[in-house]
Amino acid sequence: MTIGARVLKTGMAVALAIYVSGLLGFASPLIAAVASIFTIQPSIYRSWQQISDQLQTNILGAAVALAAVRLFGHTPIAVGLVCILVILLSIKLKMESTIGLTLVTVVAIMEAHNAGFTVALDRFLMVLTGMGSAFVVNVAVFPPRPRKQFSEQVHQAFDQLSLLLRTAISNEMKEQVFNSEKERLAATLRKLEDRFNVFEEERAVLPQRKTNRVRQLVVSKQMIKVLQKGGDLLDAVEEHYFAAPEAEEWAHRFDRHIEDLTKYHEQILLKSEGKMKPNADIEPEEAREARLASQFAVYFGESDDSRKRLMFVASAMFEYAYHLRRLEKLIDQVLQREAVNRLSP
Repeated sequence: MTIGARVLKTGMAVALAIYVSGLLGFASPLIAAVASIFTIQPSIYRSWQQISDQLQTNILGAAVALAAVRLFGHTPIAVGLVCILVILLSIKLKMESTIGLTLVTVVAIMEAHNAGFTVALDRFLMVLTGMGSAFVVNVAVFPPRPRKQFSEQVHQAFDQLSLLLRTAISNEMKEQVFNSEKERLAATLRKLEDRFNVFEEERAVLPQRKTNRVRQLVVSKQMIKVLQKGGDLLDAVEEHYFAAPEAEEWAHRFDRHIEDLTKYHEQILLKSEGKMKPNADIEPEEAREARLASQFAVYFGESDDSRKRLMFVASAMFEYAYHLRRLEKLIDQVLQREAVNRLSP
């Protein structure tokens, strides 16, 4: 079991919140510690957005809590009703992620109001202390690098996909192991989409950096698309290939072409990182693919409808190839633009 950066930073944020609470003389560091836990986010942008949203909803929640205590007292029913109202207001403001900490603020202020307004204010300051501690830790300690993390997860997903594709037609892997690896691939792709969303939220200040960032986002989105199309090919092989008559006659041709595509995919990723020679021709031989397509046309043209099950596999394979070529073209455009920018004064 490995300890991720976010896990480590959460512990550090809690420790810092408790330490600062002691320096500021708060009666208890509990509220500050809870606030720091809610504020830790996977990117600096999200941390800043969370701080902004939390500040707005916590001020609103504190105001509602103080007004409710004056009007209705601090009975359990009043606290419950105020919590419902604050939840509805947070949803209305589209700040659902702040609900948990805002409710902590509401309950803390309503419970402490009999001790005086100063105590209620102190508890609100405890929340701000926890939020500030979390933000400082998130920025200063292992600051998130969504682009690097995205690239690492792309390679992880490709390694899993490549293993499955290279053994799909030959059917060498045990079914239980194959299904387990396929589930791992699906989980990695879901994480990759989440990582892309974090990467997409980053903001660039300079116009040139904004343009470069847009290009990188287009390439990154196509990288995910290619991996998904590879997953679709796996599904097509699993569902249709082995049920088709004469499938064994096509095994070598399918297997060889899929092997070419996985190698092409790997080389594209290397090119995106600048590890391939500028003029390297990595695209699979088009003549062989054209021959394979013409052979498919003859095979599918015969009257036996059951043969058409291979059509689904062939279609998924050619679509995977199409998106690989599109990805390479996008990467070439980005690399050419970056080369021009480096030469420009």
